Amino acid sequence: MSGNKKINFSSGPAALPPEVLQEASEAIINYNNTGLSILELQHRGKYFEAINDESRTLVKELCGLGDDYEVLWLQGGGRLQFAMIPMNFLGEHESAGFIDSGFWAHNAAEYAAHYGNAITLSSSESDHYRHLPEWPASIPEDLSYLHFTTNNTIYGTQFPNVPKTNVPLIADMSSDILSRKTDYSNCAMFYAVAQKNIGAAGITLVAVNKYLLGNIKRKLPPMLDYKAHADARSLLNTAAVFGVYTSLLTLRWIKQKGIDVIETENNRKAALLYNEIERNSIFHSNIKKEDRSKMNVCFGTENKEIDTAFTEFCSKQNITGIDGHRYVGSFRVSLYNAIPLTAVEKMVSVMQEFEHEYLKAR
Repeated sequence: MSGNKKINFSSGPAALPPEVLQEASEAIINYNNTGLSILELQHRGKYFEAINDESRTLVKELCGLGDDYEVLWLQGGGRLQFAMIPMNFLGEHESAGFIDSGFWAHNAAEYAAHYGNAITLSSSESDHYRHLPEWPASIPEDLSYLHFTTNNTIYGTQFPNVPKTNVPLIADMSSDILSRKTDYSNCAMFYAVAQKNIGAAGITLVAVNKYLLGNIKRKLPPMLDYKAHADARSLLNTAAVFGVYTSLLTLRWIKQKGIDVIETENNRKAALLYNEIERNSIFHSNIKKEDRSKMNVCFGTENKEIDTAFTEFCSKQNITGIDGHRYVGSFRVSLYNAIPLTAVEKMVSVMQEFEHEYLKAR
């Protein structure tokens, strides 16, 4: 890899492991000595069939799922899932519950309201999502499903686990999937856009329990029907071949490294950065400590002038992707699996240097 490679803390599309980038780049020229580019492979041919099968098998293995789950690679991103979930599983006169912990969780409820009753059971919107909402003490048993977002990329909060519920639980795990040990089988369905922890932009992973596929509420065009995609093994339409391949490479990397090691590293990275934010006189975090995300660390300064100065300071140090979401501003450092500890150590060093230079200039 180039010595001028930047440290990319972007929330997505995010950094990928160097090994994945190397192997993917070689496959663009010649995939597995076939004389074909990965970009040229037929999506119903034997080469991609092997890629598709291995990737889906690896998801089940890494997530501890049995044959009662279907694994799908779909397109359209998280927003399409916001629509497909109620289309498939929420009847016109039925209700689904939502935990409103941030922008994307709120969006999911808004989409569901087009197809049935979307009931917010708990929300932290009134406090600008600076903490997680309380988990409902009781969940109505007549809900078609309960939807929640495990990690909130914009505001920097994260639920500590995936609980068991008395109704089907559907989880948006886009930004923390395979970043820690989790009981995925507590979910009737979970999904994740690939461009954070499991691959490149352009595809979405969906894992859904087969019993849920037997409870589809309305007749849908096949492209919007989860069961149709499952029956076609994610090949209902032309697959995003390169996206699935990149995810396969990333899944192999995760398996080789091990979830235990990844979780330990992610904990160390987050602790290192949060400790510096707490220590540094320039920066602060408004997020409740016990709710802070280990994937997306959000923090700020006193004013936009200092924000701009720090962004420029980081840029000179080959650090990029730290701007906060346009809705909240300031900074967001994303610590996905592919970010090494050395990158966080560099970030902390730059924060300390900036503090020294800023205080000296005052």
